Amino acid sequence: MSALSWVSVAVFLAAYTLIATEKIHRVAAALGGAGIMLVIHATGADAAFFSKHTGVDWNVILLLLGMMIIVGVLKETGVFEYLAIWAAKRARGRPFRLMVLLVLITAAASALLDNVTTVLLIAPVTFLVCERLAVNAAPFLIAEAMASNIGGAATLVGDPPNIIIASRAGLSFNDFLVHMAPMIVVLMVVFVGLCYLMFGRSFRYDPERAEQIMALNEREAIADHRLLWQALTVLALVMAAFVLHPVLHYEPSVVAVLGAGVLVAATRVSTEQALAEVEWPTLVFFAGLFVMVGALVETGVIGALSEAAVAATAGRPELTTMGLLGVSAGLSAVVDNIPYVATMSPIVEQLAHAGGGDRALWWALAFGADLGGNATAVGAAANVVVLGIAARNGTPISFWQFTRYGLIVTAVTVVLVAPYLWLRYLM
Repeated sequence: MSALSWVSVAVFLAAYTLIATEKIHRVAAALGGAGIMLVIHATGADAAFFSKHTGVDWNVILLLLGMMIIVGVLKETGVFEYLAIWAAKRARGRPFRLMVLLVLITAAASALLDNVTTVLLIAPVTFLVCERLAVNAAPFLIAEAMASNIGGAATLVGDPPNIIIASRAGLSFNDFLVHMAPMIVVLMVVFVGLCYLMFGRSFRYDPERAEQIMALNEREAIADHRLLWQALTVLALVMAAFVLHPVLHYEPSVVAVLGAGVLVAATRVSTEQALAEVEWPTLVFFAGLFVMVGALVETGVIGALSEAAVAATAGRPELTTMGLLGVSAGLSAVVDNIPYVATMSPIVEQLAHAGGGDRALWWALAFGADLGGNATAVGAAANVVVLGIAARNGTPISFWQFTRYGLIVTAVTVVLVAPYLWLRYLM
């Protein structure tokens, strides 16, 4: 690697250390790192702001913006209070039962929507129901973020890296259902067990609060029925367009922005009310992170690391597949999995043609990138969004608070995927 590559690595590691240690605000660290990358010419304006592969991913930014606006309008209807009471009553006021219910809902929704949209919708419900039960919302939010990443891996539209892989490998929606979804179901069962070991034993059941919850009427929580139906209609159309992406060919970002625009224009909610719920610091943090990771791509750092890891397997399909799974999980823990997959896909395509084991390699890349995103607080977009929402609602989750659980979940799930890949594709 060149001297510029090493300097870029040093800048990224310094910014990442500041984010991890929380010495300064993560937005300041990300923007500072992005600014230095531009100053030292590790990346340029064209690459940082306009490149599809190494720049700010405006599809992600605008998808988040659109869904945040839709969620802001929904919040005005009282529907989140309704869902909070409904979920608490179904769990009969028991915190761990509630966590299991919310985790399973999150995983299922993430398979049909994208995982970021799902956590945007489920987080407000979580805060309200935890407030009712007087329990800490942080474990619930951490579990939901991880469930969204696991559940999103099941389908083509559930996680952005899957869309990139499908495009490069020529895989269909049904391919993901057949090859990814069965293992994801197994991983979710295991994940529920991990949730009990990590969080469940610390919860305390309060019979008095449970009794109060059971006496509530969730229908009384709806404040504006007309606005609710308007918002739900738009949300249903947006979700349908997400699912029909392979047919309609509209990017999720376009759908989300159009849905937000229609909802604000057609309802009594003011622009100020709708924009009040937008997590602007989260969007800016993503922009800075994209620029830094893009600089690593531009200077050849990520490509060199990936190629070196693959070369170490000597072209053997078994070693290449297992190595790719491990490397993808490891790198996706420290850099966003979207640019990583965009960089790695051409390499995997070449390996698939040259060394065999083509399907195994693509599924190893998908599993590794999707599940590796759970390892740290910045490994996946859903994680960053959850941390931003938590901070905004007075329940800050630190980098290490998330990561100490994420490392366990990632290690267990990746270890379980390895024999699945071996037995199904390499025997």
